[in-house]
Amino acid sequence: MLGIKDKTIIVTGGCGLIGREIVRELHEAGARVLNADLTLETDPDAGTFHLDLSDNASIDALVAFAKERFDRIDALINSAYPHTRDWSDYFFEDEPFEHFKRNVELQLDSVFYLDQQVAKVMMEQRGGAIVNFGSIYGIVGNNFTIYEEYGGTSTGAYCAIKGGIINFTRYLASYLGKWNIRVNCVSPGGVFDRNSPEQNEIFIRNYTRQCPMKRMAEPEDIAPVAIFLASDMARYVTGQNVAADGGWTCI
Repeated sequence: MLGIKDKTIIVTGGCGLIGREIVRELHEAGARVLNADLTLETDPDAGTFHLDLSDNASIDALVAFAKERFDRIDALINSAYPHTRDWSDYFFEDEPFEHFKRNVELQLDSVFYLDQQVAKVMMEQRGGAIVNFGSIYGIVGNNFTIYEEYGGTSTGAYCAIKGGIINFTRYLASYLGKWNIRVNCVSPGGVFDRNSPEQNEIFIRNYTRQCPMKRMAEPEDIAPVAIFLASDMARYVTGQNVAADGGWTCI
C-alpha cells in the first residue's frame, strides 16, 4: 500500500537514532535501501556506503555508486545530523563564529550539495522524492526555560540551520516540481534516546511537562512520517514541512 516496494532509497545517517528506524522500516516494506553513514564501510552486498558529508567528493561517490548499482534513485531521506563534538557547549554570547560557521558547513551546506546532486539524477529520470530533516526549532523560537534549571542551552547555529533547511525545502519543491520531483521536510520534536547517558533527566522532565502529549518522541514516531513522504502515497505532497512534535509547535 505504501508504494515503496522495490524502490531505491538512499538514507543518510542510517545508523543514527532516527536513521536506524527508517532503514529498518524501509527494509520491512521491501525497499532497496542504501544506508550511507560515516560509521559504515562501503559494501554493495550489504547495501552500505561510507559517507563523509564534510567532503563533496564523498557525496559525489555516493550518488555515482547508487546510480551504477541500482540505475536510478527513487528517494533520498536526509536523516544525517553532522555536527562538531562541542555542538551544544556554547551560550549565544560565547559561541565562536568559527563554531557557527563550521556547523553550518557540516549540516546546511551538505544538504544543499547532496540534494543538488541527487536532484540531477532525478531530473534525468523525470521523478523522485527528497525528504529533508528540520526541527521544531526551525519553526518556532527556543524555549530556554527547559534548560535553565541545569545550566544547559541550545546553540544558535541549530535554529539557523534547521530554519534554513525548511525553507530550502520549499525552494526545491517549487523549482523541481516540473520534473515530478517532490521535496518535503520532517521536523521532529525532542527525541528520547534510551541508550544515551547524555540526555539530561531535568531536560527530559521539563520537556515532557511542556509538550501537549506529555512525552518525548520515540524514533518509531518519526520514521513513518519520513517514509510516507518518500512513498507513492504522498505523490501529490510537496513543499511541506511536517512537524512530528507531539503538539509542541501548536502552542
